[in-house]
Amino acid sequence: MTEKRPTLTLKPKAKAAGAAKRPGQSGARPGGPVRPGAKPAGPRAAQGQAPKQAPKPVPEQAAPQARRAVEQGAAASGAGHQSEARLRHSHEVKNPVQLDYRPELKPDALAFALLGAARSLARVRAGTALPQALAETFDAYDATPQARGAIQDIAYRAMRQLGRSEVLLGLMTSKAPEPPMLAGLLHAALALLDQPDGAPAPYEAFTVVDQAVGAAAAHPDFAHAKAMVNAVLRRFLRERDALVAEALRESLAQWNYPQWWIDAVRTAYPREWQAILKEGNRQPPLTLRVNRRKTDVDAYLALLAAAGMQAQQVGPSALRLAHAVGVGQIPGFAEGLVSVQDAGAQLAAPLLDLEDGMRVLDACAAPGGKSGHILECANVDLTSLDVDARRLLRVEQNLQRLGMSATVMTGAAEDSDWWDGRQYDRILADVPCTASGIVRRHPDIRWLRRKSDTHQLATLSGKILDNLWRMLRPDGKLLFVTCSLWPQESEAQAAAFAARNNAVRLDAPGQLLPESGAGQDHDGLFYALFHKAGA
Repeated sequence: MTEKRPTLTLKPKAKAAGAAKRPGQSGARPGGPVRPGAKPAGPRAAQGQAPKQAPKPVPEQAAPQARRAVEQGAAASGAGHQSEARLRHSHEVKNPVQLDYRPELKPDALAFALLGAARSLARVRAGTALPQALAETFDAYDATPQARGAIQDIAYRAMRQLGRSEVLLGLMTSKAPEPPMLAGLLHAALALLDQPDGAPAPYEAFTVVDQAVGAAAAHPDFAHAKAMVNAVLRRFLRERDALVAEALRESLAQWNYPQWWIDAVRTAYPREWQAILKEGNRQPPLTLRVNRRKTDVDAYLALLAAAGMQAQQVGPSALRLAHAVGVGQIPGFAEGLVSVQDAGAQLAAPLLDLEDGMRVLDACAAPGGKSGHILECANVDLTSLDVDARRLLRVEQNLQRLGMSATVMTGAAEDSDWWDGRQYDRILADVPCTASGIVRRHPDIRWLRRKSDTHQLATLSGKILDNLWRMLRPDGKLLFVTCSLWPQESEAQAAAFAARNNAVRLDAPGQLLPESGAGQDHDGLFYALFHKAGA
């Protein structure tokens, strides 16, 4: 005789509106809903390659440093923090979870996409970066390109409003949904039903509810909870206005960040903190870098217009597409006329003041956006270094598409066993960081990070900068780049480095806050340029 598994129950309406304890009150961890405990790893551990590009919906554009930063998201979180995995505890019987179970659903069905997104969200709860979680889901589900695009779109939607949906679930259920994949399914469905910015819903409400129930019924781990899924989602539709108003009393739901993150932004930027948080919740643009070796901005704009695509110039070589598309649909992409790169990241190569014949190092180079731009600017002897040999394949692929070549080398930038002893004329140090400036492209970062990660990654970055400085020839220049908003990783790091090494600081943009608008659109990055005095 088998033991009957308990089922989640709905929270009584009266409690939800009044006396029920909400996330963020006493007994709830204020840091965020997805405090996943990460697999123990070093601070530079790699988690795998990015998922394949899906033509529709549009994949998230990756900033040049983004994959490395996201892949490190779980590294600093020890196993001892797994008890903080969620705001509310569940008392369900916890049987082994079948994450790799392939549902018997049509690949083009919304239910299939909802389950794929739910699986990916569950992996993020376990400490995996979302790009890797998606890649694992695509393989496990043998997803078609169309299904991959739908799964990815829903997963990113859900991750951007995870705090809001977590609070909403807290108002409607008696305990946290278990297993995590069931919670992921509810988060994914709510992301389709609840549009914080007032945008049109991507699906009809009745379709979302029906397909979410079907998705639950198709998975053996939580088929018993399909009635609960139906009841929760229908209740949300009936009481949407009241539930959202109640949820927005919590900062977690209002901003969709852990409380420590909100506090850190507010402390560092007391005037701009609200705009910064809002910008991080926007869907990022698809920004292109025009390869001036093969074309120019005006000629490429004409090429886009002939293809029926609109774009706006947002930098010297940067074009923001009015409507994002898959790279396969971008005119001339395969031929190397353009590359995908954030407008802020496109400042790096020109700041190096490159000349033909120089010996140049791009440290922490993967996935290769800055390496390609360096070679587009001048004929230099370039070494592209990265600690992850698998991600260096991306560098080689990007350079091959551009028709460029470099010495691609595996090695840790804080070590010297890869160095041949010959000093460089220019060094680009795009160092590891918390990636707090690129959360609009990687919304999982805010839930994977801990406040203590800043100190650990700043310490590593300081070691990298000091190590690379001795590899720079006298009269050479080193460009320090980070995609962080935290002063400890940016301005404080730059000042400390200059003091330790008697480095002369040259003009550079400093801290760029994430911003979008007419004629500009970029992530949050920091630039500091240093000159090494001659012998």
